[in-house]
Amino acid sequence: MSEENVNPLFSDAQEAPEVQAEVAQEEATEAPVEPVEESTPAAPAKEEAPEGVVTEEMVRDQIKGLPGRWYVLHTYAGYEKRVKQSLETRMHSMNMEDYIFQIEVPMEEVYEVKKGQQKLVSRVRMPGYAVVRMELTDDSWRVVQSTNGVTGFVGNGRDPVALSLDEAVQLLTPVVEQQVAAEAVAAGKPVLSGTPEFEVEYEVGEVVTLTTEPWVGMPATISEVDPVNQRLTVLMTLVGQETPVDLSFGQIKKMD
Repeated sequence: MSEENVNPLFSDAQEAPEVQAEVAQEEATEAPVEPVEESTPAAPAKEEAPEGVVTEEMVRDQIKGLPGRWYVLHTYAGYEKRVKQSLETRMHSMNMEDYIFQIEVPMEEVYEVKKGQQKLVSRVRMPGYAVVRMELTDDSWRVVQSTNGVTGFVGNGRDPVALSLDEAVQLLTPVVEQQVAAEAVAAGKPVLSGTPEFEVEYEVGEVVTLTTEPWVGMPATISEVDPVNQRLTVLMTLVGQETPVDLSFGQIKKMD
């Protein structure tokens, strides 16, 4: 009777190690699978823009699908940032947040010679202009139009034309004048100088063609020339008004 009791227990005890051995063998064969999957090369990462550089693709991703449309405002020159601040205050105080969403002043970074050194400075890209994203209604039009410093919408008075997505992206993408300086160095022109070594190819009163977005191909008349900073002011016609725009030598060309 003792053998009958022992044999079943002994049999189970022998089967248990076999089962454990089989499980251990299966785990041993499955174990390498995970590292193989983890070591599979990942897809190449999308090339990113240099740190601090805002590209058109980045701006497009930010504004695409946002409510409202973009319109250009004409402001007093030098009042662009004040208009932005005033309109941001008024849209809240007059409960227009559901119709007026965003106001921006297009900016650019350009090289200027100061105290004999050329520095990259930030300034308003289009003096006398700002852009606003809004739903155009009689009330929202009136709030924007009556903001201090705003002289009107660019377009057809009470029925201004909205910018296309491409136009809005071009205006809202900050311009950095790196390429102009690089071209000057490649051409052997001095970069850090305020001397007469600069060759001035343009003169006041000359009609030139613009080569910079969003005015490519438009004619303009030179009103001021700054040979030290290689910049000039041109007068161009926008919505029936003659408007001064500050540009670099690299953003225009002589008329054919």
